[in-house]
Amino acid sequence: MAKPEKPNELKPGEQAPDFTLPDQEGKDVKLSSFRGSKNVVLVFYPGDMTPGCTMQLCAIRDDWSKFIQADTQVFGINHGEADSHKRFIKAHSFPFPLLVDKDKKVSTKYGAIKSIFGHKVIKRSVVGVDKTGKIVFLKRGMPKDADVIKAMLAAK
Repeated sequence: MAKPEKPNELKPGEQAPDFTLPDQEGKDVKLSSFRGSKNVVLVFYPGDMTPGCTMQLCAIRDDWSKFIQADTQVFGINHGEADSHKRFIKAHSFPFPLLVDKDKKVSTKYGAIKSIFGHKVIKRSVVGVDKTGKIVFLKRGMPKDADVIKAMLAAK
């Protein structure tokens, strides 16, 4: 019996896979457009309005000034619809966009997918990308914002 294929596991120091995804307003966001100008943090999260995701994204909102000081743009990413993202942003006053990865292709590229009962679901993951497009931070789960910000400041 063949082993199941393991999703691509990226590592710090590697070039971040480029992508273009629509935000909650339908505006395309292309990762490579930030090269040379801003660091980027990608927060892959399972679902809008769920307790863990709300806690994680509200913590980023509360630390927003520190992300700004680290010259870092944050994007939340999951497969939710734009309208769901809009409601989530409005309910919690997020100062950052939420991107729609409807077919989970970007989440898969970043190894932010796991299989539960045969269904692909988003695996909570945080990826920091510096201004050159290299991954400088990658943790599965819910890392502390302070650790993410520290990595982004070092990349600045």
